[in-house]
Amino acid sequence: MHSLIRRVGVVLSTATLVLVGALAGPAAAQQHPVPDSIASMGDSITRGFNACGFYFDCTSRSFSTGGSSAVNSHYLRIRAVNPAIDGNNFNHASSGARAVHMAGQATAVVNSGAEYVTFLIGANDACTSSESTMTPVATFRDQVDDALDTLRAGLPDSRVLVMSIPDIKRLWEVGHTSGTARFFWSLGGICQSMLANPTSFADADVQRRDRVRQRVVDFNTELAGACAAYGSNCLFDGDAVFNFPFQFSHLSGWDYFHPNTTGQSLLAGVTYQAGFNW
Repeated sequence: MHSLIRRVGVVLSTATLVLVGALAGPAAAQQHPVPDSIASMGDSITRGFNACGFYFDCTSRSFSTGGSSAVNSHYLRIRAVNPAIDGNNFNHASSGARAVHMAGQATAVVNSGAEYVTFLIGANDACTSSESTMTPVATFRDQVDDALDTLRAGLPDSRVLVMSIPDIKRLWEVGHTSGTARFFWSLGGICQSMLANPTSFADADVQRRDRVRQRVVDFNTELAGACAAYGSNCLFDGDAVFNFPFQFSHLSGWDYFHPNTTGQSLLAGVTYQAGFNW
């Protein structure tokens, strides 16, 4: 009899736990407190360059901290569930930035006191005037580590989302058949490490493009490693940005290199989904 009572008690206890777990499901999935402030670090992509006009930053359309409803940035998505973040969005990215500039940006982020930080860098370390001027992988890692060390020391409780670099070979793939894109790439000397001789399929050019792409892959490996070394407050996107199959229609018509408004919106969605479970 006592054995039966114990068995019934176990069943009831298990059922209670399951019921409590089911009721607590959404709350249990809320792994991190929703931030009251956000800051972005990076280059022209994060600045929204050429997303709304001719060769200028358009920070309102930044995938990270922008306020444009056409993009629905991380900031706006968080604001929808936490109005306290309103007005506390800081864009410390800089067009043309490379990894070497991230430590300075990190200092600015620390001064802003942001509780959530987006970190996207490396395109300009691979997209250079020639293959020989790309940033060495070890140097890139050291510079990323310096920036993340500054964040960790100054904002130990803040969450950092480190994003992968886009696949710049895909940029060539979707754009090299467009005469307009080729014109702007040549006129602006854009990403010539990858985009020089865009219509050539000579072995030298094919191999160069593959080596430049591999440099991006190597950079992304280092970004993942640096984030892992940071600790539990840092999350890498799992190559979500690198693997995203962006289209020619997602590129700015001003340079056929940067994301346009649609591109920024898609980037916001991809990176937010790969990020923290606010």
